[in-house]
Amino acid sequence: MEKYLVIGDPVGHSRSPGMQNAAFEAAGLGRPYGRRLVHPEELADFFEYARKNLSGVNLTVPHKLQAAALADELTSRAGVCGSVNTLLISEGRIIGDSTDGVGLEEALKYCFQEELTGKKILFCGAGGAARATAVHLAGCGVEEISFINRTAARAEELFALCRKVHPEITGSCAVPDDEKEVRRLLESADYLIQATSVGLKADDPSPLAERFFHPGMKVKIFDTIYHPTALQKIAAENNINWANGMEMLIRQGAESFELWTGIKPDLAAMRRGFELKGAE
Repeated sequence: MEKYLVIGDPVGHSRSPGMQNAAFEAAGLGRPYGRRLVHPEELADFFEYARKNLSGVNLTVPHKLQAAALADELTSRAGVCGSVNTLLISEGRIIGDSTDGVGLEEALKYCFQEELTGKKILFCGAGGAARATAVHLAGCGVEEISFINRTAARAEELFALCRKVHPEITGSCAVPDDEKEVRRLLESADYLIQATSVGLKADDPSPLAERFFHPGMKVKIFDTIYHPTALQKIAAENNINWANGMEMLIRQGAESFELWTGIKPDLAAMRRGFELKGAE
């Protein structure tokens, strides 16, 4: 019987079931983790189902912001960023937490083998994934956090939130059409974090035009999407150091697993489980 789920819209692409079930099996807890398609208008009803039937939930796009309003209680880190990707359910009470920030921090360190202190971080996107991760990274000793986002006001609001939590942070915001500022930000950044949903579909273009990239750039690209995307192809063709979102998914999932069970998961087992696309 499923006691844990990942939900989203879409959700068929999710590698969480194979990854999490590998961790549960390694801990001798069977395979209790599944997936469910939940449309945004169904989320409130799903919360009532989860309250009575589940022990934990992971949430992916587009539910992270709405879930923060539906939970009975938020952890401090979820409350600060207003984003939820993990539900802890006990005796009918739902606590919303956010493990995305920890997941990205640990993934960047693992993939690029360096600390984040003093680095300049540039986010493409300012939605739920960016909210959770940017606020967290602002507390990791980085020097600068900037945003490129189609809606300038949303980026500015998120930058202000980062400054509110960590006043020493510097940075700026730009829209993709502001070519001069986008180029300036890309040339000065140590990391570009692709935190939009662009790339989930196989025919999606890169969220930033190919003309912005060239060989020899110092920027390292981390795409939170873990299957091949146009941006990843551009990075490879220009010999830019890059990584996909696999390790972030594993690290945020590991944090969720430990919150649910009190057990540190087997990361090697989770990596093997990640490769089992469609595993339930």
